[in-house]
Amino acid sequence: MANGPMASNSGGEGAIRAQLVEADLVSCMVALPTQLFRSTGIPACLWFFAKDKSAGAQGSMDRSGQVLFIDARSLGYMVDRAERAFSDADIARIADTYHAWRGKPSAAEAGLAYDDVPGFCKSAILTEIKASDYALTPGRYVGALDAEADGEPIEEKIERFTKELLVRFDESARLEKVVREQLGRAL
Repeated sequence: MANGPMASNSGGEGAIRAQLVEADLVSCMVALPTQLFRSTGIPACLWFFAKDKSAGAQGSMDRSGQVLFIDARSLGYMVDRAERAFSDADIARIADTYHAWRGKPSAAEAGLAYDDVPGFCKSAILTEIKASDYALTPGRYVGALDAEADGEPIEEKIERFTKELLVRFDESARLEKVVREQLGRAL
């Protein structure tokens, strides 16, 4: 997803993105997962535009100079081996995130408040986008999911993994010896 019209500078795409961002027309970018459309297995991205992101526009809060990035590539489920689909909950998560970000009255009534969620969504300001050469790839802004802490100190985890690896190396060497002996008998 780093290529294509969201990040490429070929064919004037970079200049077009810069003009769209500088004119504050881009409201939201949603990266979609692969296999969502039968006609192609590649991922797609939804672009949402708004002429007016000021407070009160369509009953919402001021989001001038900001773009919401949503990375929905991990959402959905496989219908079959070739097609992915979104569940109603996936669609609601994306829509609720956007409506909460815009500060829509319906979102407030539903108790939804917007917060950046690492690995899923981020509200980026114009200077961040400009610093990224106007790339509009959601993954660039939302970052990675926060790793779930398991409570084991890293030093202990490294020591444990090292011991497990050494045991597996020993087992691998033992199995290699057995295979070589069996091959020797077969010849």
